[in-house]
Amino acid sequence: MPESPTSQKRPRHLGAWVLIVAVIAVTVTAFGYVGGWLAPQRLTPKRLVDQFETNAGVHPGYRRNHAKGVCVAGYFESNGQAAPYSVAQVFAPGQRTPVVGRFAIPGSNPYAPDSSIPIRSMALRFALANGQQWRTGMNSMPVFPVATPQAFYAQLQAQQPDPATGKPDPQKVAAFFAAHPETAAFRAWAKTAKPSASFATESYWSLDAFVFTGPDGQRHAVRWQMVPQSASDDAAAPASDVDYLAADLHQRLAHGPLQWKLLVTLANPGDPTDDATKTWPADRQIIDAGTLVVDSEQAQDSGPCRDINYDPTVLPNGIAPSDDPLLPARSAAYADSYLRRTSEEAHLPGSARPSATTPPETQR
Repeated sequence: MPESPTSQKRPRHLGAWVLIVAVIAVTVTAFGYVGGWLAPQRLTPKRLVDQFETNAGVHPGYRRNHAKGVCVAGYFESNGQAAPYSVAQVFAPGQRTPVVGRFAIPGSNPYAPDSSIPIRSMALRFALANGQQWRTGMNSMPVFPVATPQAFYAQLQAQQPDPATGKPDPQKVAAFFAAHPETAAFRAWAKTAKPSASFATESYWSLDAFVFTGPDGQRHAVRWQMVPQSASDDAAAPASDVDYLAADLHQRLAHGPLQWKLLVTLANPGDPTDDATKTWPADRQIIDAGTLVVDSEQAQDSGPCRDINYDPTVLPNGIAPSDDPLLPARSAAYADSYLRRTSEEAHLPGSARPSATTPPETQR
């Protein structure tokens, strides 16, 4: 007896459903792997950000790192010298690009004294006229301590405070450094680094490498640095003021805009682009790409930087990530932190107050 048209279609429909189910299963498995659900020992953004919270507690509404900061705004004035190396509109001759930025200090405690760490950070979002964006996060140190996300996570674990003392266990920290000789350059810098009295007198490095693409299609590995045009007076950090950096910035801007030169370093063949612990030789070609002008500041709880995720992989045409493994890890961790702080129902950044368990020395 011949099969009916309906019975002939059933195997096809069944096959289609099997295919759909298989695709869904593969997709779920892939997301499970990326999320760490099926591989609990994998390093995930959640585990990384959880470790920040373990080390410093949870401060609702604040970034999980670089929690203490201040918003700034201004513009970038291109001189056109980087245009032969990158087609990014921000580098077009005479182009003026609006910028919203943020100065901060590393750490998860928004009430930490400014003198608690010698590192300062500068984050910027360039809003290009063609609708594209360039976001970058830089630090006032020439090298990063470690080269991989796994090593950075291990460093955070080693620095986890001992419940008995409230401070990291020196033996665990020493063991970490002994197991990670790549930290030598950073440790050498840190031995002489002192907390500065101003954001305005600091240089800020990209640390990670990126790739410029020029009008001719040529690709150039680069790093960049923001170099201050404000002369350093070598003033010591005020011992009695835990919030002197924001006060200094406000005072300086009352007398006029602040400026930094954007210096782009071009790598030579063989220079490492996947290791932020290593500097490039000093004889590499450096391009003065233009001037960053900061002309206003505002508290981060109400300023324009509050809701910006300064993901360093948000890049315009003409700039691309390198093979540095820290870049995708930073992007993922920033996203996790952003989702946490924006979904918390407590307070907006800047409005939270120290809890009863906050150490008195870190309260304002």
